[in-house]
Amino acid sequence: MSLFDHIGISVRDLSRSVAQFDPVMSALGCTRQDADDSVSWYRGEEELVLYPARKLSSVPHRTGRVGWQHLAFAMGSREEVDRLHAVAIEAGWTSVREPKPYPRFSDRYYASFVEDDNGVRIEFMYNPPQESLNAR
Repeated sequence: MSLFDHIGISVRDLSRSVAQFDPVMSALGCTRQDADDSVSWYRGEEELVLYPARKLSSVPHRTGRVGWQHLAFAMGSREEVDRLHAVAIEAGWTSVREPKPYPRFSDRYYASFVEDDNGVRIEFMYNPPQESLNAR
């Protein structure tokens, strides 16, 4: 059983957010489904859903404030981290941190962070188990 069934995110401009999310979610192997009041992407049983905000704030969410921190997508390699980062930038996301190693997490951890117009931050990360590296 998955840890999460779905993640819902409220956005200021649904069309703009779909334009930013769709290339990334498609590159992650997800299928898009449009509804009257939302757009979602799913892969297997897991789903990410964008909803138009019911009440617009004057400023987007900022990481570090109470609420959303970030969502990390596990990649199969460093090259996949680099590729997804490039896809996101091409789709209009802002690079928060370029792909690089993060030895403070582990000597295997490699990641990048991007943020959309709403302040939604996602991470593309690769952190293989130590035993998989020893098996080579």
